[in-house]
Amino acid sequence: MMHRKHLVAVGSVLTASVVLAGCGGTKASVANAQLNAGAKQITLSITANAISGGKNAQEADWMTKYVIPQFEAAQKKKGVDAKVTFDPNGVDDAPYKTKISLALNTGGGADVISIDGIWVGEFADAGYIKPLNTVVGKDVAAKWSGWSQIKPSVQQVMTYQNNLYGIPDGTDGRVIYFNKNLFKQAGLPTDWQPQSWSDIISAAQKLKSLPGVTPLQIDAGSAMGEATTMQGVLPLLVGTGSPILKNGKWQGDSAGLTSTLDLYAKIYGAGKLGDPQLQQAANGRDQSFAAFAKNKLGIIIESDYLWRSVINPSNGTAPMANRDTAVGWAKIPAESAGTGVNGQNFVSMSGGSGEVLNPKTKYPQQAFELMTFMNSAAAVKARLGNTPQVTARDDVNSQVLASDPLLSFIAKDVLPITIYRPSLSDYTKVSTALQNATDSVVNGTSAGNAAKTYEKTLEGIVGAGNVFK
Repeated sequence: MMHRKHLVAVGSVLTASVVLAGCGGTKASVANAQLNAGAKQITLSITANAISGGKNAQEADWMTKYVIPQFEAAQKKKGVDAKVTFDPNGVDDAPYKTKISLALNTGGGADVISIDGIWVGEFADAGYIKPLNTVVGKDVAAKWSGWSQIKPSVQQVMTYQNNLYGIPDGTDGRVIYFNKNLFKQAGLPTDWQPQSWSDIISAAQKLKSLPGVTPLQIDAGSAMGEATTMQGVLPLLVGTGSPILKNGKWQGDSAGLTSTLDLYAKIYGAGKLGDPQLQQAANGRDQSFAAFAKNKLGIIIESDYLWRSVINPSNGTAPMANRDTAVGWAKIPAESAGTGVNGQNFVSMSGGSGEVLNPKTKYPQQAFELMTFMNSAAAVKARLGNTPQVTARDDVNSQVLASDPLLSFIAKDVLPITIYRPSLSDYTKVSTALQNATDSVVNGTSAGNAAKTYEKTLEGIVGAGNVFK
């Protein structure tokens, strides 16, 4: 989703300089990158799914009250008369995506465009956007000082097929949350850090002894929607060694998928460690939030959204008065030590968004300068205001998250090990198929049979030749 508070392309984890230097440009692309480079009068536009008084209002106000006047003033000092406009939007993500797709397809659109990272691959394949080193020249793009403050893993947000298409402006991370008070009552350590899936199951089994407490919640089923995929299937799947998309092929009926679905069976089947009814209820996720806030749920896998927006004791949707003392957190372990993607012991999944340049811009150099200005440390801090959030920049995170232990943990310990969703159009259908697979397991289908059915569905979406096991 493209909300700043809900802050995805797969590819090699490379530094910006490597990614940007990896592709040369033709003489034509170099000439295009230098188009109007010395212009003294320029007009630029920005668009985002934000509007004052409505959706993402804080971002919209930041655009009009900070970005535009500050950038224009900086350009004036350089002898450049810059006029920047902001095209606001306040709609659901799908209509916004359609609007900017149509504009780019017809050669129009803003010069700087805010998009969800999950759209990067789809837009690139359609020719709507191009790598930064093509639009502005690899030397210009790679020299931006901000890259040193954005972790290589976070650069994945705007990366597709090893090419960087834009600048990430925010991200998030998934962790395991647990109730320290319930853990203490069950004889479990309050500084818990599971090393394997078995450790999670063992802790849940001990929590089962507490009356009125649901031991464990890992989102499952189609009613949970994308939450099932991002808070459940994908972080578990990368813990078995491979992401859902690898070398251009989608993971099918693999040993890793079967292990993932089997874990769901252990949780929601005979072991009764989770509540299967919640996985089928339309508001099941909200119910699980409420249970956790009321000290009735022991363990839950969620993003930092749970901490800062749901159980926030000040303004959360399910405020938890004792959040700061009762809630603990831990990294998500691989199935067992070293079995995670890239041989990792711990894993996570993240979402994110960023800005891209319109390849048809009349002022590529100045548009890139505007985009880097928007993602400078000062501008990012201005965008946040008094609301601490995980940003793409390490220097900003170290300052604005210093007083928030969970968000600091995400920034320092989770972002370096995280993985992002595939940014291809088929992903949405694949995600739905994964949700249905967990749904069938919750309803009693064996993990093996659910995996087989999933693969048949997957082949219908991407073609049998694009599936690996």
